[in-house]
Amino acid sequence: IHRKTTAEEIWADTDGKVDILVAAVGTGGTITGCYEVIHPRKPSFRAIAVEPKDSPVISQTLAGQEVKPGPHKIQGTGAGFVPKNLHLKDSQGNPQITECVQVSNDDAFAMARRLAKEEGLLVGISTGANVVAALEVAKRPENKGKMIVTVACSTGERYLSTALAAEAKAEVGG
Repeated sequence: IHRKTTAEEIWADTDGKVDILVAAVGTGGTITGCYEVIHPRKPSFRAIAVEPKDSPVISQTLAGQEVKPGPHKIQGTGAGFVPKNLHLKDSQGNPQITECVQVSNDDAFAMARRLAKEEGLLVGISTGANVVAALEVAKRPENKGKMIVTVACSTGERYLSTALAAEAKAEVGG
């Protein structure tokens, strides 16, 4: 579905100028679908995965290391294995995903809270992770002037009764 929807939306909304997609991996559908549509149109396009620092399965796989999943708090990501929908290589064996940014639980939570407080965006933890990773990628000198896109893949509404919203509740006496 992301080939027909998300990829086309990113392509259209950026007038084909997108250089890098930074996206958390749940099922792998978003990042794979977007890459497989955008890369043929723009061969310099890169897709960078995002995963929990406490369960760096994709990073370990890319590095040829033993896969050691771990517990984490970034719901919707880091399943503990490389999902079948995540195509690390294309049909010719060329890499599709060459990098994976690891984000800590605390950084993902803090960014989700910051986006709510400063931008009025009620997002979930995995969206917080995406924004942390996208900002990290954007700060690199080699990416100066590049158009970097990420996805708000989760809503904060489902986390209102969790630790994500605890700080906000305390501020209003809730």
